This record gives sequence, C-alpha cells and structure tokens, in this order.
Amino acid sequence: MSKEINRIHWKCRRGMREIDLLLREFARNQLDELDPKHLSTFDQILNYDDQKLYDFIFKNESLNDNSHELFINKYLKTFTKQGNF
Repeated sequence: MSKEINRIHWKCRRGMREIDLLLREFARNQLDELDPKHLSTFDQILNYDDQKLYDFIFKNESLNDNSHELFINKYLKTFTKQGNF
C-alpha cells in the first residue's frame, strides 16, 4: 500500500497554489487514515483539473459526481474549516 500512497502524494502536487497546498496538506495529515475505498475515491478526485476542483471547493460549482462531492465536503472542506489549511 505504501507505493500507492507515495503515488497519490505525488499526484497531489498541483499547478494552482491553493489546490496544491490543500491537497498536499490533506495528504500529509490524513492519507494514512483513509480506508482503501476512500483512498480510491481521493485518487479519482485527483484526476480533475485544478480549476474544476477550485470551483467546487471554493465556489460550490458541481463536479457532477455525487460520490466525489460527498468526499470533498466530508474531508477536504472540513479539513480547511478546522484550520489545517
């Protein structure tokens, strides 16, 4: 599993500063705690381009995928509200 986690850590490196900081900080603090299903969902979320993620996270524009939106709302948006980002 560590190869998978390392690959996902690298995938968190982004071109848009806000997204890069959020994803890398989340990965650093939470990735080891995710179960395989949630880890897979996070990996899929990382396939979105930066602008699409930014628009959903900060402007609430739909990704048109309920499972991805639920994950982001539960983990990433909560992570930002807790002052971790």
